[in-house]
Amino acid sequence: MSTPVADRKQRQPTKRRRSVKRNLTAYGFLCGALICFAFFSWYPMVWEVILSFQQTNFVDPPVWVGLENFRTVFNDPAFAPAWINTALFTLLALLCGYAIPFVIALVLNELRHARAYLRFIVYLPVMLPPAVGVLLFQWFYDPDYGLFNQILGFFSLPGLQWLNSTSTALISLVIVSTWMNLGSGTLIYLAALQTIPSELYEAAELDGAGLFKRIRHVTIPQTKLILLVMLMLQIVATMQVFIEPYLLTGGGPEDATISVVYLMYQYAFNFGNLNAGNALGLMLMIVLMTFSAIYLRLSRDNTV
Repeated sequence: MSTPVADRKQRQPTKRRRSVKRNLTAYGFLCGALICFAFFSWYPMVWEVILSFQQTNFVDPPVWVGLENFRTVFNDPAFAPAWINTALFTLLALLCGYAIPFVIALVLNELRHARAYLRFIVYLPVMLPPAVGVLLFQWFYDPDYGLFNQILGFFSLPGLQWLNSTSTALISLVIVSTWMNLGSGTLIYLAALQTIPSELYEAAELDGAGLFKRIRHVTIPQTKLILLVMLMLQIVATMQVFIEPYLLTGGGPEDATISVVYLMYQYAFNFGNLNAGNALGLMLMIVLMTFSAIYLRLSRDNTV
């Protein structure tokens, strides 16, 4: 006949084995994630840094050239326009792509009917492959048969050379980018809005707060964390704009839409100078890392 002490001694190894097994499973998943990050993210980044200081054709032994690749990129006439266009695109995309989804989410959150259908309509562009969405806008922007010029003609307004004019080409790309990313941003904001307790809005209404005061004093403070995260993601993503200039304008007209990543692509695959492309990529990575570090420092100070 077993005693309670003996039973307890028998259960302890079993409990310990379960604990070890559970931790081993967790460490296994963690190792898998680390291996994926190391192979697909960190390893290319390390190689990018190394190749940016070398000259190689992947056949002959690489030659260490120091800062020569950086001088090549600096002396390129398209270097300054690429950074200016990227900064302008980021600023415009931030104004449109950051504010418009938040406003649409506020409207959807206030609706009581047909909310699910409207969510589907807003999210629909995200379901399209990016290349399909971009090519769809290529037809919209056609100066002869495009939808936008037909709309302008309906109101007796002159048509525009959307992608062929230096004054409208960049903003045309911003419109495409905003449309393609509208759905995901709206749903994230909407999910954040629905976590706000209704009691806060009821208390604000009892205090006589109107719509804008409720947004200012209840909605924005309650969604501050999501807004800050989306701000960082928006800037990091738009600084890497590529598919819109690649498919719609090819960087033109007159380098009006050339971006840093598109110039990087040209060095790597059109000019046959992969090392200069890596040097440019390293510059962009340093800029984004500096911005991310500043963001994390400021957001940490605000949350303390």
